[in-house]
Amino acid sequence: MTGEIKKLASETVLYGLGTILPRTLNFLLVPLQTRVFRQEDYGDIAELFGYVAFFNMIFLFGMETAYFRFSNKPGHEANHIFRITQTVVIFISVVLSGLFLVFYGAIADAFSITNKNTIIWIALTLLVDAVVAIPFAKLRQQKKAVKFTSIKLINVALLIGFNLYFLLLSKNPVPGIELVFLANLLANLSYLIFFFKDLISWRPLFDKTVSPQILSYSYPIVLTGLAGTTNEMFSRIAMDNWLPKDFYPGKSSGYVQGVFAACYRFSVFMSLIVMAFRFAAEPFFFSKSSDKNSPTLFAKVNHIFILVACTIMVGICLNLDWLKYFVDSGYWEGLNIVPVLLLGYIFLGIYYNISIWFKVTDKTHYGTIITLFGAALTIGLNFWLIPAYGIMGSSIVTLTCYFGMTAMCYIIGQRFYPVPYTVGKDLIVIATTCLVVFVNSKITITNIAFSIGLRGVASLIMVWIVYSLTFKKDILHT
Repeated sequence: MTGEIKKLASETVLYGLGTILPRTLNFLLVPLQTRVFRQEDYGDIAELFGYVAFFNMIFLFGMETAYFRFSNKPGHEANHIFRITQTVVIFISVVLSGLFLVFYGAIADAFSITNKNTIIWIALTLLVDAVVAIPFAKLRQQKKAVKFTSIKLINVALLIGFNLYFLLLSKNPVPGIELVFLANLLANLSYLIFFFKDLISWRPLFDKTVSPQILSYSYPIVLTGLAGTTNEMFSRIAMDNWLPKDFYPGKSSGYVQGVFAACYRFSVFMSLIVMAFRFAAEPFFFSKSSDKNSPTLFAKVNHIFILVACTIMVGICLNLDWLKYFVDSGYWEGLNIVPVLLLGYIFLGIYYNISIWFKVTDKTHYGTIITLFGAALTIGLNFWLIPAYGIMGSSIVTLTCYFGMTAMCYIIGQRFYPVPYTVGKDLIVIATTCLVVFVNSKITITNIAFSIGLRGVASLIMVWIVYSLTFKKDILHT
């Protein structure tokens, strides 16, 4: 079992390089964009990316997870499943992108977008991302993490380069937000080059037996993804409509939305850990699901994730004194939401881990029910808490939603696929993390250099304690 966990850990590191490092480099665009754009404009960018994430779920139609599930089933050939899932994705994405392109002017007017080309860039980006999604899943299935990472790194290098050109080096004196989306499109077009062989050799396929099974399996995943995206993105959109006028004196809701979006970006570090772990763990879980020892293995994997995630949360929160310089000082007033969002993403990661039960038992409709419950919490609580507490209220909603989904998933899952999760130990780790972060927030050190040094050392000590007293003892020597 130890060897399997170590293998998962190494794959997570590789996928982390392909997700965390590129997104961390992408995070370096935040200082540029928050200095180029006003808070209101930056809020518009965040809102549009929220809609992009929503439509991305529809374009993919749950085919990534379906590909992993059916290509691991006995009697199914991986390339056969690849062709079927790719056919579904391409059909849906071509139709929807075509509609975007036909009605781009009306859509731009509906969202009060000045430069209507923005909708064209978004539609084409959605199309490109959808077309390469299954080829990326194929790399994960074949455990080609190095190739996966290399492609992602090249893409982000291009993204940074295009952003620097459009926002700094071009002769446009007042860059518009459409340039951010154009940079995204141009960078993502590189994917077509890397997957040219897969795309050119693909032939449409609809299997009368397997295709209906895949669609039946995937449509609850689509609903789950849409509800999940609502959980993640709705707060940013609701801020513009539900924040009372002059809640923050002299500042518009658009301004506040921009501050919220910029500070939300600090939670990207945790969301990337979740993403990297998910990229490695999803095919791993499917491949081990038939093993009689898999429940114990899954419990240990979840415990590892919690240890790592909590350590990262402490490291970020203790070092906000200097991390805050990654955004313009005009956005600092919202930094108090960062610990709440980080904790929320820890529970989201736990949810992804324990949700494997409804995927390996083909009960994906439970995932839809759980995520719809989360979406209802998100919408209802935002309606209540944004007018009362502003951006902090919305951050609390994120935490509450992901905690509620995790608890519900655990309770139902233990009925159908019992896993001996170390709930008590895990809750102690999370509670201790919260205590450390709370105590740190009450300590003020005026000397910035001393503060950075002291808290940096404290972060390293935390890493050492977790590794030496818990991680090394409980996992590596199992």
